[in-house]
Amino acid sequence: MKILFVFYIPSGGVETLNRQRCKALQAQGIECHLMYLEQGSGMQNIEGIPTFVMSRDRDIRRHLLAHQYNCIVVCSNYMILPRLRRTRYKGHIIFEVQGLGSVYDARNILIDAKQNVLSCCNGILYPKTPHLMNIIDELYSGFPKFCFHDIMDTRTFCYRKNPKPPSPVIGWVGRIEDNKNWASFLQIGRRLIDHNPAIKLWMFEDATLAKPAERLKFDKMVQDLRLSPHLVIRSNVLHNEMPDYYSMIGDSGGFLLSTSKVEGFGYAIAEAISCRCPVLTTDSDGVRTFIIHNVTGKFFPLNNTEAAVAEGMDLMRNIPLRNAMKTNAFNHMNANCSAAQYVANFKQMLRTLGYSI
Repeated sequence: MKILFVFYIPSGGVETLNRQRCKALQAQGIECHLMYLEQGSGMQNIEGIPTFVMSRDRDIRRHLLAHQYNCIVVCSNYMILPRLRRTRYKGHIIFEVQGLGSVYDARNILIDAKQNVLSCCNGILYPKTPHLMNIIDELYSGFPKFCFHDIMDTRTFCYRKNPKPPSPVIGWVGRIEDNKNWASFLQIGRRLIDHNPAIKLWMFEDATLAKPAERLKFDKMVQDLRLSPHLVIRSNVLHNEMPDYYSMIGDSGGFLLSTSKVEGFGYAIAEAISCRCPVLTTDSDGVRTFIIHNVTGKFFPLNNTEAAVAEGMDLMRNIPLRNAMKTNAFNHMNANCSAAQYVANFKQMLRTLGYSI
């Protein structure tokens, strides 16, 4: 059995998803390859998985003829679906939905994608994200659908003991773009620092994906809020180094703060939980996989700075609740997103498509 996963660029949550599922599936005897249309910072994270970067039709055609994949999983890029079929590829193609931004954007993308998906694909795959489930049920009635949680491998991406930071750290992971809502993070961070001037803000981003206009707005807000002495920005950190940072944030007495408007799954939250780092987040839909308020983490209303500050202070001060949430969150995620469960669900999808596996 040989599968190709296709995406635009190796970066963000999909890059993490692709690596983790390829390793889990390969351990079960399923050969997995990756294809990206352009180079990206996430290439530094990939080891042991055949990975190809190409965008020209003739190169893709030669590649598919050479490798004879049983199945191709195309994430988000519905425009490439007819191109794959024009190569005379006859195997199964699954269109995978991840994220897609706001509910409005997700609906419009899935409407635009419908003709290509129905004419070129054998099914549609998506995580158990409520808004995606509702839209896909509505738009793709009668079409083969496969819905299960993404993978989070807590055995390899997990807590690591490091020197404890001298003061609480509030972490943030994402792109400097509207949906990740970086402005809310800076505003909340400023208010938390007003309560405790020792607090540090650590932001992790992929600087290569930030638009210049957005970067200018970001830099101006950092200056206006006088955050420079408190703020550390790290770009393109190796993925296998991130457990150290999440673990240090948790040990510092701080937490991961997620300010996203909408998430399809929310890998930063899953990774933080795996490293015993508490989470305060907006109810950005996909994160409901992990967060039950005051049980496995904390929610606050979108763009409600006052509520976020109150919940954040409670998370830092209420040590018994904090410790209970770290344990509850880890156990809850393992019960829903383990590698074993993902492989079982993926194999069942292949069986439904007619493969003996």
